[in-house]
Amino acid sequence: MCNTHVLSVSSAKAPFEKKTIERRELRPDDILIDIKYSGICHSDIHSAHDEWGGGIFPMVPGHEIAGVVAAVGSEVTKFVVGDRVGVGCFVDSCGECEYCLSGEEQFCMKGVVSTYNALDYDGQPTYGGYSQKIVVTERFVVRIPDVLSMDVASPLLCAGITTYSPLKHWNASPGKKVAILGMGGLGHLAIQYAHALGAEVTVLSRSMNKKNEAMEFGADHYFATSDPNTFNELAGRFDLILNTVSANLDVDAYLSLLRIDGTLVNVGAPGKPDQYNVFSLIMGRRSIAGSLVGGIRETQEMLDFSAQHGIVPKIEVIRADQVDEAYERVLQSDVRYRFVIDISTL
Repeated sequence: MCNTHVLSVSSAKAPFEKKTIERRELRPDDILIDIKYSGICHSDIHSAHDEWGGGIFPMVPGHEIAGVVAAVGSEVTKFVVGDRVGVGCFVDSCGECEYCLSGEEQFCMKGVVSTYNALDYDGQPTYGGYSQKIVVTERFVVRIPDVLSMDVASPLLCAGITTYSPLKHWNASPGKKVAILGMGGLGHLAIQYAHALGAEVTVLSRSMNKKNEAMEFGADHYFATSDPNTFNELAGRFDLILNTVSANLDVDAYLSLLRIDGTLVNVGAPGKPDQYNVFSLIMGRRSIAGSLVGGIRETQEMLDFSAQHGIVPKIEVIRADQVDEAYERVLQSDVRYRFVIDISTL
């Protein structure tokens, strides 16, 4: 076993405490990673506050993990000690079902194992990246390109793939008009990916406060959703709207912005169900969809694409003793645009 310091919450909404846990002995296909940085995702807050239910406590959040290989099992072939690597939202899957075999492990029929707040196939709880070390099967480890620094690479392991995957799946490309709804931790990356993929990019945000930054990230247009004229001006314009916010929306209003056959794709997850009028779909053959990150192969593709196009999140690096404060600031939308924990401070 490997002892490691972690940041843990003992119950829903409890403050973080420094604890020691044991990571499992290396199996033949396992990798031991010394974690350097761990990003803070809004889903960490939902989980630590048990807002989605089913929380497993004590809990060690974190699924935006960047680090260095410290040891490898006897059958590991893809990585060696010293490699710069990342771990995202999942740490295992069956590897045998049609979705695993097609590179979409996130939809594993047996049930993909989340990086934290889940039970591994052996029945043991998983603990995430607010930790000095983690042990992961090599199938769920990706390589961080050398041109990406560790701190900015960590949020790409969730926020990056969460936005890159749907933009690729719904064909954001030259000639397509794409709207990014919300410009936070997810949205500011979505702008960069949609722009790099060649789409015409519009940002829809509550106010005009972030317009200059949006343009720097690659947006072509920017509108405030608090302005009622916005919905009249943009009616029927977009092929794709990527909704990155976690709040409930006036779904019918946003569906009205879609062209015929357009799609509203949700990657934000509000705590309460949305409502809409079915005629908002029928009258324009429009669709509402959702997307759950991406598989390991696509995650590696996203990292390589990010390196090629210079796509990185805008981050604020914090110490381990600032996580409680960071959670409060995320809830107040007081971050530009992603917190990253420097694990050396743990």
